[in-house]
Amino acid sequence: MSGFGGGELFLADCPARLAVELIADKWTVVVLAGLSKGPVRHGELIELIGGISRKMLTQTLRRLESHGLVRRHAYAEMPPRVEYELTPLGATLIDPIHVLTEWARANGDAVLDALDAGSEPIAHHG
Repeated sequence: MSGFGGGELFLADCPARLAVELIADKWTVVVLAGLSKGPVRHGELIELIGGISRKMLTQTLRRLESHGLVRRHAYAEMPPRVEYELTPLGATLIDPIHVLTEWARANGDAVLDALDAGSEPIAHHG
């Protein structure tokens, strides 16, 4: 039996569904993990994450900021400096992200094996 409640949990306009859609985005979990150790500048996040364009990182950070998970702090310095950090709400996702990361480490090979097996013709019984 799953630990999920009634069928109304993931209705289209349900806050829980909107939250799941936010964290299910390709870059959200990676960006949040990159911010988990404290404030980071945009360029540092690019290096930490790897494989993300500056434009995509900016879009992801803006979306996370608008949803209350990330805080942007611009310092009045020359040259200007901007740092991003998790809000208290964003920090509540770090433990679940850690659990998902551990699951991925433990099961990554099995997922790849299943993917490889899926490229073979499926025998139909019946």
